[in-house]
This record gives sequence, C-alpha cells and structure tokens, in this order.
Amino acid sequence: METKEFQFKGIVMNGFLMLFVNLALSVLSIVGIVLSIIQLDESDGLYGGWMLFGSLMLLIVSIIMWCGLIMLEPNEAKVTTWFGKYSGTFSQTGYFWINPFYSTKKVSLRARNLDAEPIKVNDKTGNPVMIGLVLVWKLKDTYKALFEVDSQTMAANPSAVGSDTKGLMKALEQFVRVQSDAALRQVAGQYAYDNEENESDITLRDGSDEVNKELEEKIDERLALAGIEVIEARINYLAYAPEIAAVMLRRQQASAIISAREKIVEGAVSMVKMALDKLKSEGVVDLDEERKAAMVSNLLVVLCGEDNAQPVVNTSSLY
Repeated sequence: METKEFQFKGIVMNGFLMLFVNLALSVLSIVGIVLSIIQLDESDGLYGGWMLFGSLMLLIVSIIMWCGLIMLEPNEAKVTTWFGKYSGTFSQTGYFWINPFYSTKKVSLRARNLDAEPIKVNDKTGNPVMIGLVLVWKLKDTYKALFEVDSQTMAANPSAVGSDTKGLMKALEQFVRVQSDAALRQVAGQYAYDNEENESDITLRDGSDEVNKELEEKIDERLALAGIEVIEARINYLAYAPEIAAVMLRRQQASAIISAREKIVEGAVSMVKMALDKLKSEGVVDLDEERKAAMVSNLLVVLCGEDNAQPVVNTSSLY
C-alpha cells in the first residue's frame, strides 16, 4: 500500500517550556495593562496609550500561543494543515508546542474491533445462508484517511468531524463496515456452504483457513483507499437462513444416519466373517452353505438391529 503520509517537519518545542513562557507573557501583558491605565489616570496620555496598546498586543500574542500547545498519548497523531495544505502528521508522544496557525486534527492509531451483524447471502449453489464476521483494523495512513475518503458524509454529526476525534473514527468505522459487508458478500458467493458430493472442494463450513485468508485479502484491498490496515478478519457466524434451515437439518440428519448405518454394516460383516472363520478353523461345527446363509442372516439381524435381540432356543436338530 503506497503511503502519502509524512512526518511533520515544522518547528516543535517543549510544551512545558512554552507553558512557562506563555504564563510569563500573559502576566507581563496584564501588568502592562494595569500600569497603562494608571498612567492614563495620571494624565500621561501619550505614554499610557502606547503602553496600553503594546500590552494588549502582547496579550493577544500570548493567547494565540496558548493554542499551539498539544499533548499526544501513545498511538495518537495530529494531522496538520497550513491554510488547507497538508503539512505532515505529528505523532510524537508527550507535551509539545507547534505553530498555532497550523490546523490540527487528532486521530487514533489504536487497533479497533468490528463485530458485524450476520447478513443473508447466497452461497455458490444458491442456498441462502446467514454469515457474519469479526474484523480487527487500525489506521495506517492518516493522509488517506482524512483526505481521500469523505468522512463528512459518513459521520452521524458531520459538523463535529473536523474537531472531534471520536466523530472522525466513527465515520471511518462506518466506511469499514460498508466495505467489509461488500467483501463478505463477494467471498461468500464463491463457496458453497457444504459439499457432500465432492469433499475435496473448499466450503464455507470446512475451509475456514482458506476462506478467512481470502476474506482478509479482499477487505484489505477495499480499505487501502482509506489508509486502513486489516490485522485480522475471520468468519464468526455461519448458518443456513431460517427458511431452509429445517430442510437442511433433515438432510444432515439423513446423511449422518446413512454414515452410521454404513459403519454398523461394515462392522457386522467383519464380525460374521470372523465367527464363520473361527467355527471352521476350530472345528466346532461343519455348516453347509444353506446353514451358513441362515447364520449370516441371523447375525446381521442381531448386529444391525436397533432393538435388543430376543433369543429363541432351538431344541430340535439342525437338520
């Protein structure tokens, strides 16, 4: 992502030093105003007038200089402009003084979460599914965030965006929400919810790593315009839409029953084979093909049946 941001290169002074300087100028100007008024009362009008004028100018200068004091916490920045021209981003942590004629807007560089509500989309096979995501993002390029997207139209209170950090970040969060929604719809439409016919295909349900990786790339491409970096993006909710959920649940239950039956039959056949081999190898009884078939039938019924078998004792001859 090509960055257009650069560091602020103007004059920066220690904030505590300028605090004492401004205090001294303010006190000096107030004292000068008081003394000039005394001079005027003593009929020294010319001297008192010039002294009053100089004191007022000094007071105005001190008031303007007070506006140059700024304080930044870790992972905060001030975007500066000089009468509309971008002058760099100031990101040093601490208490400083810069030229008060620079216009500044504070932005947060801290990581933020977006837990998007599940939305209804159609998967690759056309089935409606409910899908949601969680996104971790942070501001990377302050120039793009402020000057390449129209945060004024996205904010709840457009008049506060210029001075309110919370309002600006809420506007960017709305941009992230809209673009993430679009990327999620695009990615979800490329995969089926599940695919029982071809298990090698990546699906939304089973291919979480691949799907999340592609989702992160798609969102990152869309948010690069606003200078936003995606730290992590993943699907946190996935289900069939309510109108087909019951049908799909029955299909899944049927598939589970069939799979279970296959395992039961496979195990029963191996047990019957083992029983016949044991009887033959140890010479317990010599069965003809008809008796073997009857025994196999009875054992399969016992082993594959859902209810407990009721034994019947045959006291007559096998023949």
